[in-house]
Amino acid sequence: MTNFIRMTTLFYIYDPMCSWCWGYRPVWDEIQQQLSSHVNVEYVAGGLAADSSEPMPASQQRMIQQHWHTIEHKLGTKFNHDFWRDNIPRRSTYNACRAVIAAKIQGLHIKMIDAIQRGYYLKAMNPSDSDILLKLAEEIAEDREVGLNIEKFKEDFISDELELKLTKEISLARQLSSQGFPSLVLSHQGQLKQLLIDYQNAQATVSLIEALLD
Repeated sequence: MTNFIRMTTLFYIYDPMCSWCWGYRPVWDEIQQQLSSHVNVEYVAGGLAADSSEPMPASQQRMIQQHWHTIEHKLGTKFNHDFWRDNIPRRSTYNACRAVIAAKIQGLHIKMIDAIQRGYYLKAMNPSDSDILLKLAEEIAEDREVGLNIEKFKEDFISDELELKLTKEISLARQLSSQGFPSLVLSHQGQLKQLLIDYQNAQATVSLIEALLD
C-alpha cells in the first residue's frame, strides 16, 4: 500500500457481484468522468464471498432478493429477478473477482466488470460459474476494438500468479476499509480518507474530493 499513497489515488473497493455496487454504477461512472486528471483511480476487488460449491441457503436467497428490491425501490436500478428461478445460486464471488483481475492484466477490468454486472443483473446469468465468466470474456474478445486476448485470459484466470494477485487485492481492500462494498478511499499526501458513499449525488463526492485536494 505504501507505493499507492505516494500519489493521489482514489481507491474504489468493490465486488463485481455486489448488488449495491450495481446500484452505485451510474453515480460511480459520473464521478470518474468529473474527476481531476491528477487523481489516479485504482479498482480493488474485495472478495465478497469465498469459493463454494454449495447451493445458497433459501434464507440467504430471500435476503439477497430483498436487497435487490430495496435497491430497485431506492435507486431505480433494474434487476432481472428470473435469476433466482433459472439458476442454482451459490454464495461465491471469488471467480468473478478472478475474471476481473485476469482482464485487468490486459487493462480491460472495467469492461469485464460491466460484462459481469450486466450478465448477472440484467441477463440472469450466474457469474459464480467459470463457464459463464469465460463466455462473457469471449464476448468481449469478439469486439476487435477492445482487443482482449482470450487465450491469455484463459491462462491467467487459472494461474498461480493470478491467485496471488487476488489474495493481495482482497488484503488491500481490508486494509483500506471495513465498511463493505462499495467503498471509496482517497489517498492524498500520505493520508487515507474514507469517503461517504452517496448513491444519488455524484457531485457531492466530487466536491468533497476537490476540497480534500485543496
